[in-house]
Amino acid sequence: MSRPDARGLIATVLDPGSWLSWDEPPADRAEPGSAYAADLAAARARTGYDESVVTGEGLLDGRRVAVVACEFSFLAGSIGVAAAERLVRAVERATAERLPLLAAPASGGTRMQEGALAFTQMVKITAAVGAHRAAGLPYVVYLRHPTTGGVFASWGSLGHVTAAEPGALIGFLGPRVFEALYGHPFPRGVQVSENLFAHGLVDAVVSAEDAREIAIRALSVLCAPRRGLERGPEPEESADDVPAWEAVSRSRRDDRPGVRSLLKLGAADVTPLHGTGTGEDDPGLLLALARFGAAPAVVLGQDRRRQRAGNALGPAGLRVARRGMRLASELGLPLVTVIDTAGAALSRAAEEGGLAAEIARCLADLVMLDAPTVCLLLGEGAGGAALALLPADRVVCAQHAWLSPLPPEGASAILYRTVDFASEIAAAQGVRAVDLRRDGIVDRVVPECPDAAYEPEEFCARVARTLEYEIIGLLDRDPAERLAARFARYRSLGS
Repeated sequence: MSRPDARGLIATVLDPGSWLSWDEPPADRAEPGSAYAADLAAARARTGYDESVVTGEGLLDGRRVAVVACEFSFLAGSIGVAAAERLVRAVERATAERLPLLAAPASGGTRMQEGALAFTQMVKITAAVGAHRAAGLPYVVYLRHPTTGGVFASWGSLGHVTAAEPGALIGFLGPRVFEALYGHPFPRGVQVSENLFAHGLVDAVVSAEDAREIAIRALSVLCAPRRGLERGPEPEESADDVPAWEAVSRSRRDDRPGVRSLLKLGAADVTPLHGTGTGEDDPGLLLALARFGAAPAVVLGQDRRRQRAGNALGPAGLRVARRGMRLASELGLPLVTVIDTAGAALSRAAEEGGLAAEIARCLADLVMLDAPTVCLLLGEGAGGAALALLPADRVVCAQHAWLSPLPPEGASAILYRTVDFASEIAAAQGVRAVDLRRDGIVDRVVPECPDAAYEPEEFCARVARTLEYEIIGLLDRDPAERLAARFARYRSLGS
C-alpha cells in the first residue's frame, strides 16, 4: 500500500497551492560530533526534512486551517524537544488565531536519544492541545501508519473527530518493543486501525483523499456560524387527536423512518462518529455531526432498527451519548437528541455495565448542559432509555410518537399480570403527543400526513425544518436565561 509522506498528505488534503509553512530552523540538542548529531544530519540528507514534524496553515475547501503532521521517515517520527517546541508553537498560534487544527501523527513516540526530557514533552503538547479545545476550537486527528507510544498516548488521542489510515499500525506499545521485552509477538490484528474502529476508538478508517472530505464536512458543522441565522416562518403543527394504541402501533411499523432516514433525507454535511472514543460502541445509538438547514448540531439518535436486530440500548450506548454531550458543550454546538426505543437492554451485562447509573448520568449531564438542546420524540419512547435523552430546552414530538415509563404491555403486566390490557393502559397513561403537549412535556407536535411511513421524504423534511427553527431560536437566546428557563421548565412539571 502506498502511503503519502507528510508533504504528500498535506498536498492531498489541502486546497492546491494554499500551503504556508510556519516552521523555523530547529534548535538541535545533539552535542556536536555525537552519534546523535550524525543521525540528525543523515536523516536530513536522506529525507529532505529538517525535523520529524512539519507545521503550517492552508485552505480546506476555502476554509483557513492549521496543520501539524509527523514525518515517519525522519528518525521514525520521534518527538524530541525541538520537534515538540515546533508542534506546541503551532498549536498555540492556531489557538491565538482561532483556527481549527488538523493533526496527522505518524510516530514511534519519544525520541530515545533525548531521554526523559523528550519524554515529558508530551505533557507540554497535551497542555497546548487542551488549551486549544478549551477555547472552543475544533481539533481533528488523522492517525497514520504507524502511530505508537507517547504520541498515541497524548495528542494522537485527543481529537474531537478522529480518523485513521487503512491498515495502519496504531497502539500504545510498538510490537517490536513488546516482543523484545516479553519474548513473544504481540497478538495479530489488535494494533490495527480497523480493530480500533470496531472497538469505538476511532470514528472512521479512510484514505487521505477521503480524509479531506470528512474534514470538510466535519468543519462545516464544527465551524458553522451560530449567530445571525435566518429562522424563517413557524413550522406547521398537528392537533389531531389520535387514539393512543393507534399511535403506539404506527410508531412500531418497520417502514417508519428512523434517525438514519432523518439524517439522509433531512440533513446535510452528515459526519457519523463512532463509539465512545474510549473502547466501547453500541450499534443502537447513532452519534453524528449534521446541519438541519443552516443550523449545526451534534445528533444523538436511538436507532430503532438496529435495536430490534438484537442491539438493545445498553450502558455503552449511553456513554456514546455522553461523548456527544461533551462535544456539544466544548464546542458550543447545539445538541439534538432523538428518542426512538422500545426500551433499554435487560441483561446481566447491562446491569453489571452500570445501565441505571448511565441513565442517571445522562439525565444529569443533559439538564446541566450549557449548550442549546432540542429533543425529538420520533417514535417509540419506552422507559429509562427514552428518559435519558429527554431533558432539553425544547421538545418536539412526531404526531404518532409516545412516551411511557414502560411499553404499554409491560405496564399492563405490572397492573394486571397480563399484557391483554396494553391498549387501555396506553390510553390511561397520557402517552400520546397531544397528552404530552398538554402536560408541558412537549412543546411542538410535527404532523404526519397521515403517517410518516407513507411520506418519509416529506415527513423528514418537515422534522428537519422544525429542528432548524427550534435550534436557531435557542441560539438567539442569552445562554444564562436559556439554562434558567430549562431548570424552571422541569421544576414545574406536574406542579
